[in-house]
Amino acid sequence: MKNVAVIGAGTMGNGIAHTFAQFGYKVSLIDVAQASLDKGLSTIEKNLDRQVTKGSLTEEDKIQTLANITTYTSIQEGVKNVELVVEAATENIDLKLKIFADLDKFSDANTILASNTSSISITKIASVTSRPDKVIGMHFMNPVPVMKLVEIIRGYSTSDDVTNIIMETSKKLNKVPVEVNDYPGFIANRILMPMINEAICSLYEGVAGVEEIDTVMKLGMAHPMGPLQLADFIGLDVCLAILEVLHNGFGNPKYAPCPLLVNMVVAGKKGVKSGEGFYSWNHGTKELIVADNFKKKTLISL
Repeated sequence: MKNVAVIGAGTMGNGIAHTFAQFGYKVSLIDVAQASLDKGLSTIEKNLDRQVTKGSLTEEDKIQTLANITTYTSIQEGVKNVELVVEAATENIDLKLKIFADLDKFSDANTILASNTSSISITKIASVTSRPDKVIGMHFMNPVPVMKLVEIIRGYSTSDDVTNIIMETSKKLNKVPVEVNDYPGFIANRILMPMINEAICSLYEGVAGVEEIDTVMKLGMAHPMGPLQLADFIGLDVCLAILEVLHNGFGNPKYAPCPLLVNMVVAGKKGVKSGEGFYSWNHGTKELIVADNFKKKTLISL
C-alpha cells in the first residue's frame, strides 16, 4: 500500500494526511473547499516546522513530506488509483453516508474504505457500499502526528484480511493499533465521554468550579489535562454529538448530555475552535483563563 486518500482537510484530516505523507505514502487530500485545503496544508507545514525545530525531522524530510501530498476538490479525481481511503469529515451520519456511497462508486473495487469516526457505527456506514467487508474504522487521536493510539473498529462484515492490513498499516505509521468491535462510542469515547459529561454536570450543579474540577483530575488522577480543558480541545459540539450517539444507541439515561453542554453548543461556545468554551482561547498565550461565565462556582441557574 503506497497511495492513500484522506477526505477532509480539517484538524483530523490534515493530521492524518501529514502522518501518512511523513512515512512515505503518496497522499491525496480531498476537501470540497479550496480554502480548507490551503489552510490544511498551511497547518501541516507549521507542524512540520515544529518537528524540524525539535530535531525529530530534517528539513529534507519536511520537503519530501509536503511533496507527497496532492490536493483535490473532487472525490472522483482524488480517489483514483489509491489502495486506502480514510474519511475524516464532520461527525455527521448523513454526510458520512453520502461520502461512502460516493467512495464506493468512484474508487477501485479493491480499495479499503476507512472512517475516522469517533462514534458512528461502521456497520451503518458500510451498509451504503457494495463492499462492507472492506469498510473499517480507523480512529486516530488528536493531535494525529503525536498521539500513538489508533482505534481499529471492525464492522459486522469487516473481513479478517482487511483488519490485518489496517493493523499493519497503523504500525508502519509508528502507531499502536487496538482492535475493537462496532458498538456505540467504541472504547475510547464510551469511557471518555461519560467522564467529561460528569465533569460538566458537576460544574452545572455547582459542586466545584472549572479550575477546581480540572485540578482534581490532573493532580489526583495523573491526567495530562482536566476533562473540561480536554472537552474544549475536542470541541463541545463533537462531545455533544458523541454523547447523543451513546444515548440513542444504548437507550441508557446515564449517557444523556448535561443541559449545560447542550446550551453551550446552541450558544456557539464550542471550545478552542470558537475561541471560548469552559476557558477563553482568544488571548494569544498558553495560560488557561476561565471563561467569564464560569468564574462563579454556582452555575445551577444557567
